[in-house]
This record gives sequence, C-alpha cells and structure tokens, in this order.
Amino acid sequence: MRSTADRIRHALVFEGMGLAIVVPAGAWAFSLAAQDMGIVAVVSATLATLWTYLYNLIFDKVMQKRAGHTRKGLVLRVFHSILFEFGLLLILMPFLAWYLGITLIQAFWMDIAFALFYLCYAFVYNWLYDIVFPVPHEDTAPQS
Repeated sequence: MRSTADRIRHALVFEGMGLAIVVPAGAWAFSLAAQDMGIVAVVSATLATLWTYLYNLIFDKVMQKRAGHTRKGLVLRVFHSILFEFGLLLILMPFLAWYLGITLIQAFWMDIAFALFYLCYAFVYNWLYDIVFPVPHEDTAPQS
C-alpha cells in the first residue's frame, strides 16, 4: 500500500498539473474572468485534493481487505475514476452555484464538464503515476 508521503505527492502533483490546464481553458470555455475561474479552480482543487487523499485511502483499504492487494486493472481503474468523480460532483456543485451566483442545474452542467475533463485526466495521470512510482510489493511471505 502507498505511504502517506506518496499519497500527498500524488495529490499535489495531480492538482498542480490540473490547475495549469483548467484555469485558462475554463475561463475561455465558460466566458469567465480569469480571476473568477482562478478562484473556482483553486477552491475546487483544494477540495479535490482533500477528497483525493480520503477517497484513495478508503478505496485502497477496501481493496486490501477484499483482494489482499491494491493493484488496479483496466476495469477497476474505470470504476475507481467514475466513483471518484461522482463524489467530487456532490462536493463541488453547491460551491460553484454559490460563488458564481448560478443555479444548481447550471452548476451541475459546469461540474459535468469539469468531471469529464478530470475523468480522462485522472485515468491517464493515475496510470502514468503508477508506472513512474510503482506500488511497493506487499511482502506476504513470513519472515524467518
């Protein structure tokens, strides 16, 4: 299983790279002032970072308990990403509606656009992260 330091590195790099893409693209796509998009992106990234850490910790603990390991194949990675984005949608939608002064329906569609981007981004990022920083092998053999 991954260490706390590794999980923190994972979350911070993920959010930093995401912000570098989302702020200019989001300001353009949603016709928002860069400042408003920046605030939305930073608050969203902060909430997403906390959610990333908590979600992956819980997901890995459940996997470890049920499967005896934390390795994820293609199908499990897709499920992992979709479940993550659904949880984040529930967290971010009220903030977007409040800060931008839009309806929850408008916030929902804006959040869906972010979720679609981050769904693809998270899948690729996590796959590459696991290649660059592989999960340590759990030693299941007893020590003599």
